[in-house]
Amino acid sequence: MEGQLYLKTSETNLGVIRQLFLSATKPAIMAETMDPLAPSVNNSSLTPSLMNKLRMRFSSGSTPRPLGDGYVEFGEFRSQAPGIKKVGTFAGVFCPVVLSMFSALIFIRMGYLVGNAGTLVTLAQFGMAYLIVGFTVMSICAISTNGAVEGGGVYFMISRTLGPEFGGAIGTLFFFANVVSSALCISACTEALVENFGPNGYLVGDSPGLPNGEWYRFLYRSVLNTVGLSVSLAGASLFARTSLAIWVTMVVCLASAFLSFFITAPGNIERPATNQLVNITSFKYTGLSISTFYENLYPKYGRDYSTEDGDLVDFASVFGVLFTGVTGVMAGANMSGELKSPSRSIPLGTLTALLFTGLSYVALTFLTAATCSRDLLQNNYVYLLPINIWSPFIAVGMLTATFSAGLSNLIGASRVLEALAKDNIFGFILRPMVTRSGNPVLAVIMSWFLVQIGIISGSLNDIAQVNSVLFMTSYFAINLACLGLDLASAPNFRPTFKHFSWLTSLLGLVGCAALIFGLRPAYACGVALACCSLVVALHFLSPAASEPKWGSLSQALIFHQVRKYLLLLDPRREHVKFWRPQMLLLISSPRQAAPLIDFVNDQKKGGLFVLGHVRVGELDGSGDPLASEHKYWLKLIDHLKVKAFVELCLAESVRSGAAQLTRLAGLGAMKPDTVLLGFRDTATPKDFFRDPTSPYKTEQFDLDSGEIIFPTRTTVSTRISASEYVRILTDVLCVNKNLCLCRNFHTLDMAAVERRSSNLKFIDVWLVELLTPSREEAFSVRALFALQLAAVVRSARGWQHLRLRVHVVDATPLYADLYLAEYDSMESAVERSNPSLSPGRPVHERLEELLKLLRISATTHTVPEWPAIEDFGQWSEASYETGSTFSRVPKSYLQRVNAIIRNRCNDGTAVTFVQLPQPPKLPPRASNADESLCEQYLSVLDDFTKDLSPTILVRGLKSVTSTAL
Repeated sequence: MEGQLYLKTSETNLGVIRQLFLSATKPAIMAETMDPLAPSVNNSSLTPSLMNKLRMRFSSGSTPRPLGDGYVEFGEFRSQAPGIKKVGTFAGVFCPVVLSMFSALIFIRMGYLVGNAGTLVTLAQFGMAYLIVGFTVMSICAISTNGAVEGGGVYFMISRTLGPEFGGAIGTLFFFANVVSSALCISACTEALVENFGPNGYLVGDSPGLPNGEWYRFLYRSVLNTVGLSVSLAGASLFARTSLAIWVTMVVCLASAFLSFFITAPGNIERPATNQLVNITSFKYTGLSISTFYENLYPKYGRDYSTEDGDLVDFASVFGVLFTGVTGVMAGANMSGELKSPSRSIPLGTLTALLFTGLSYVALTFLTAATCSRDLLQNNYVYLLPINIWSPFIAVGMLTATFSAGLSNLIGASRVLEALAKDNIFGFILRPMVTRSGNPVLAVIMSWFLVQIGIISGSLNDIAQVNSVLFMTSYFAINLACLGLDLASAPNFRPTFKHFSWLTSLLGLVGCAALIFGLRPAYACGVALACCSLVVALHFLSPAASEPKWGSLSQALIFHQVRKYLLLLDPRREHVKFWRPQMLLLISSPRQAAPLIDFVNDQKKGGLFVLGHVRVGELDGSGDPLASEHKYWLKLIDHLKVKAFVELCLAESVRSGAAQLTRLAGLGAMKPDTVLLGFRDTATPKDFFRDPTSPYKTEQFDLDSGEIIFPTRTTVSTRISASEYVRILTDVLCVNKNLCLCRNFHTLDMAAVERRSSNLKFIDVWLVELLTPSREEAFSVRALFALQLAAVVRSARGWQHLRLRVHVVDATPLYADLYLAEYDSMESAVERSNPSLSPGRPVHERLEELLKLLRISATTHTVPEWPAIEDFGQWSEASYETGSTFSRVPKSYLQRVNAIIRNRCNDGTAVTFVQLPQPPKLPPRASNADESLCEQYLSVLDDFTKDLSPTILVRGLKSVTSTAL
């Protein structure tokens, strides 16, 4: 019954008619499917497991969206909506990147860097930071020039490469990195505001100016954040267009700073009012001086007066602040949705911005070290204000650089959040963030709210440490994605950016990891833990992970590695010591064979498991008739939770298809060596998918249209003929494959086995040949194959509590010369060098010694009541050659043998292994006489195994046991 093959010609015809009808009535859908730029969409329904129920809960209430409104794949080009203007490279990438990179560092924290770390260490830190960022930019350029880039920037690139789980996790961290960076810039802008317009500020002199204090500063930060919200709600394109004016203003201010180093005369600079750490009132500005340069050459760490307790500065804290000056490199990628040509603008704009900012930082470092005393730099971070030719220049530069950078990060965070929502990464949680207008209003408001929480921490330097770790983690992921694409040798990875290689990605990846864990191990461990937790949570709960709509790099890497190791797996080097089951299970309908599939999954013991199915039909030029069915077989594997491959075959007959699967299933050295089939009987099939008491119950294969996937056999007439079934058996043995017939597995309760039911105690193995019972059969290759299969099943998880019983007879061979000849030829199964296994000793002693040599824990049982077949009438083994063997087997003998085995099964046997008699030898050409002969053979097997526990009839051809090390 289980796994039985049968004809499906009527269903095949209906499928062809349905396909022709659809192709005639829905040409638009067919054309859309054939579009090479369209992404593949998996519309399979969810398996109702616990995790999938949670996923369904996360995605509840979703409404279908057109393909273009949600997920976007690389290479999918959308038409631009009318009325929406895009920006170019300079305004859309170069200016935002420069403004974001300068942010708080260029005007507010250069004194902090040079004054504590010295010129050499500062330049070395800039070198490390720019080296890592340079490698990362090359990875960004490679990915962005490998296809169309839509909104979401870096998240879009990572998610389309690493898949929804890793992409969603890194995208979430990148979103928070932008939020923290925005909070940092707002705090820096507030600091600039107080330094210039606060009490005794540089621009207000002795007038009271703006009140200063912890809560006043929080108020200023909140006002600035709200102004940023207003601009963001007006649209990112507005900011992109105004960024040019902001950039020009900042360049003018920076030029005035450079010019001031050469014009401003030496003098004393007063201590700022915000510095309450020291009592000294003024510090020396020397102008260009070689002695001052030498004084600032080496590091001399002091205390940070911007913190409440004056925290001691060290190498890590300086680098954390410095790295905020290079995190803005992502600003251009974040604006990808507003760019005319992202794949061109992102590489060009980012690289030129990187060069411009790098030269500016180096020049400012040298000039600062050559003109300002160390005390001035450590105690006045805004030293550029008092030494400038006109202080308002620097004040304007501070405010514009920091506020524009904060605004850029706020917009970038909202775009990443919108992209996460569009991709359905977090299901209904982020669904309100999706908007059909050009500006994601709710995503902007949510980002603003999180920035508002971030600005509660008033210390710019403290925020900078967290910000640097988050961005370095994002850079790590980008380099990992690009490295994986290159190592996977994906044919579609053809970036037009030519200055990229796997080495640049590897160096960027290693550099990020080394800096994160070397400088801030606690922060790094926290971020790594958060990222791993997100990956696991998204894998089990995210609707996007349950129905992935874009490729995952992991699949490409797995394919690359599997192919490589399959080529290394040489079938000529196989050895019996390392044999493991490699199963091909041929079934017709999984509905009636679910327990058998579950059992074989346990029996494979880490080996190969292939589910084979034959459909009778032929190609008619209208497409692959098995294509629509294949996805349901994959869903079946997910539903039954088995580790198996699927092979479907279209053939003119079931026998022809089974022969093809037997010969061709598998790949390289991973080919099945054992073929299992269901037993051909007249039992009524049981539908395990509809039975309310079945652990395999599911409705996902009953379609809403009324179609039933995997229909069960309804009548005996739909079975294949006895001759075709037996010829399938002989074909399997002909190609030197082991053969197993499985019967009564519809009675196997796998749940009872797993919960260790007291009614199931044993696994029985009968090392007895039905038609020629002998004590020597227990030491043959075919018997030891059955013993090995039983031992493998017992070693599987859930079966280890069962005891293995081995049954033998102590009968003298009816044809002793035949068995002695066979014993002489089986050195590969049992080593004849061991005298304890010689035929002269009692069979139970020899068998116990054999089990000891094979390290199999089992009890041996001699069956004295096994009848002699000659006692039931005239019997001659020679009649086997004439084909009349099975017609002459006495029915009373079969019933007696069946009763003996059944009595042992009543002790609590879960599974029984017995020997399969040799199938009859049929002539090459089929004839009418074949059917009668095959019916007689199957009748013998039916009487032999009737009403037993789940039974496997085994015919082993290969030696699979070894007593050697």
